[in-house]
Amino acid sequence: MKAMIRVALAALAMSLSVSAPSHARQDEASRLYQKSVVLSQAGKYAAAIPFAQQSLAIREKELGPDHEKVALALNNLAVLHYNQGQYADAEPLYQRSLAISEKVFGPYHAEVASMLNNLGELYRTQERYADAEPLLKRSIAIREKTAGPDDPEIVAALSNLAAVYSQQSRYDEAEPVFKRALAVLEKTRHPDTALVLSNLAHVYINQKRYAEAEPVLKRSLAIAETIAPDLANLAQALNNLATLYLYQDRYADAEPLLKRSVATYEKALGPNHPEVAGVLNNLAALYKKQGRHDEAISLLKRSAAIREKAGLGSGRT
Repeated sequence: MKAMIRVALAALAMSLSVSAPSHARQDEASRLYQKSVVLSQAGKYAAAIPFAQQSLAIREKELGPDHEKVALALNNLAVLHYNQGQYADAEPLYQRSLAISEKVFGPYHAEVASMLNNLGELYRTQERYADAEPLLKRSIAIREKTAGPDDPEIVAALSNLAAVYSQQSRYDEAEPVFKRALAVLEKTRHPDTALVLSNLAHVYINQKRYAEAEPVLKRSLAIAETIAPDLANLAQALNNLATLYLYQDRYADAEPLLKRSVATYEKALGPNHPEVAGVLNNLAALYKKQGRHDEAISLLKRSAAIREKAGLGSGRT
């Protein structure tokens, strides 16, 4: 059984101007890019990818392979692949985007910090923690240098770094970093507050601090459902509260939350995303404890197939 970590990437709609340069091909690239953004914001990542690819191709042809707009287009295409769990497709796009950004903007620029965060988060998702940690620390250092320690843009990398620690059972290191991220968000009533609360509760659950975890998770769920109706954040909050109940043998409380989490993740990210696999594993664990072995096996097979397609391990615990 696993509480789940989920973190926010830098925004897809980064600072691409739709009006400059103004000749026809660049206008077409901007139009295609904007169409991909609209589809992405609607959760239609697969439909967005062809438009992002076409926009990138025009940028490369018209501006050359090392232009800043090419770097942003590469990042945006990578985010779309990442959001579908297509990590092998996302990685080289992120790497190239980062290399161009460092060349164009220099090593201490906000765009570089964003690219470092996104690539670091990809490595965290792939459980490549030794690769992720230095990138995320560098992203944080850039944000601190350029915008200060309380800038909301620093939260994604803070949360990602804390997640790296948490997933390695380095809970004493994870907790203060999550709390720092939460303190920044709470000053602005940021929608990602639900996300960081849920991640902090993940630490408490794994330390068996259940009495501390439950109010944090209930607050996370309330925010996800009302103040910030982000479906993926909601799905995570549902899963993590259910996981707490599983550890407490509260199966009747856990099952409807897990089923709702699966349905919400499927709606937000599609039926074959690795996040769906994680909740399926938890629901299978519940069924196994209840002696519902055929149902458990069916879910585990589906979960394994999803993770194999994404290039991950079985994910079973």
